[in-house]
Parts: sequence; structure tokens; C-alpha cells
Amino acid sequence: MAKPTPTRKLRIKTGDTVQVIAGKDRGRRGKVLRTLLEDNRVVVEGINMRTRHVKPKQEGERGRIANEEAPIHASNVMLYSVDQKVASRIEMVLQEDGSKKRRLKKTGEILD
Repeated sequence: MAKPTPTRKLRIKTGDTVQVIAGKDRGRRGKVLRTLLEDNRVVVEGINMRTRHVKPKQEGERGRIANEEAPIHASNVMLYSVDQKVASRIEMVLQEDGSKKRRLKKTGEILD
């Protein structure tokens, strides 16, 4: 059975700096590498590291152990303001020209 199509967007985008607020990496910060919209998850640089054993592909090549970032649920991260050094929730604001922008609630900083 196919997954249902997502009806909403994530407010966290690729390239945003986020802080983990729950789980084993709580308090750590990193940059969002990828967003998985259908699963409501994000992949954050250096967070939720997993070890994977890679088999050799060709004759003469050796196997290896690779460390990679695993996805983390979007509800477990919060946007982080690098200037103010504080994590904050996001609100969507309507500009005068009719466009929507993301703004941090604590600092009032516009992101887009």
C-alpha cells in the first residue's frame, strides 16, 4: 500500500541551524542536511549518528564501517538563532507584499 501524500509542509528547511530538544543528543546543534517530508523527519549534521557495516563490492576491495546521520523526528528539533544564541519556535507572518515569511518567536528574527 502506498504512503499517503503529505498535506502540510515542514517549517524547518534544508540549511537551517537547529537544536535538538529531546533524545540522546539533547542540547546539541547542527545544520539540517535533508528533510523527509513524507515521514516528518530531518537529517541533521553530526546528530543521531549510526554505524553501518558496508560489505566489499568488488574483488580486492575491503569492507568498512561507515558512520552516518540517521533521520530524527521534526518535533524533536527547534530552530536555533546563531546571532542571539537561543532556540525558538517558528511563526509564519504575512508581509505587506503578500508573501509569507518564517519568524522566530523569541527574537523576532525573519529567516527567509
